[in-house]
Amino acid sequence: MSYKYILYEENKDDFIGTLTLNRPDKRNALGREAEEEIISCLQDAGKRAEVKIIILKAKGEVFCAGHDRLEILNQPVHKIRELFHTSFNMMMTLRSIPQCVIAQVQGIAMAGGCHLAAACDLITAGKEKARFGMTGLLYSYNCSTPTVAVSRAVPQKKCMEMLMTGRLLSADEAQSIHLVNRVFPDDKLDEMTYEWAKEIARASKYGIFMAKHVFYAQVEMTEWQAYHYAKEMMALAGVSVNATEGFSAFIEKREPHWDESTVF
Repeated sequence: MSYKYILYEENKDDFIGTLTLNRPDKRNALGREAEEEIISCLQDAGKRAEVKIIILKAKGEVFCAGHDRLEILNQPVHKIRELFHTSFNMMMTLRSIPQCVIAQVQGIAMAGGCHLAAACDLITAGKEKARFGMTGLLYSYNCSTPTVAVSRAVPQKKCMEMLMTGRLLSADEAQSIHLVNRVFPDDKLDEMTYEWAKEIARASKYGIFMAKHVFYAQVEMTEWQAYHYAKEMMALAGVSVNATEGFSAFIEKREPHWDESTVF
């Protein structure tokens, strides 16, 4: 499938897909059409489930400069609401697909770009060039939607600091507040992110999906609710084909042979 604002390819041997923001002349700004393409691409990849990991990266020097200001400036409120409802759908798609999504941030991720990265399951960043920030207050336009994802990834006081200062954090600073998982040398970011994806992809499709599904389901629950939910998930997983194979392989001291026909 061809797209106007993104590129997508799959390496089915490694079970890894790569979605690339392809609007470098606009600093990979997110407009409604671009977000609809991302949603369509992710939903299709999720439905086919032929890969286990999707790396979300960008062309050019900037990862993503946020939403296209021209789709906000002087627009009627219903148009702006439609834009951010599409953004909401994109974030929910990132959460719901069975693949683990890794944001590979090679440059600045600001405002909606920081939101996009934070909404992914994991983040890698280039040590010198990656930057993260919620810059809305610089334009008197609070980063309300980015706050949702970022406040669930970093301590509240740090999220508030990002909102109030609009300052761009380095990759190391972002890692220190748990926004970024891995920091790699800029010239090895592609290679090392891909190798990390391959490492994660050693697990079964079912195992990756369950880990992601259970994590996001329980994180909003009370502790009591989470334990009751988790015990049921443990019971269901315990009789699954791949858990049976995984335990058997461990006991028999051999490599597991996953049934990759389905994520369920």
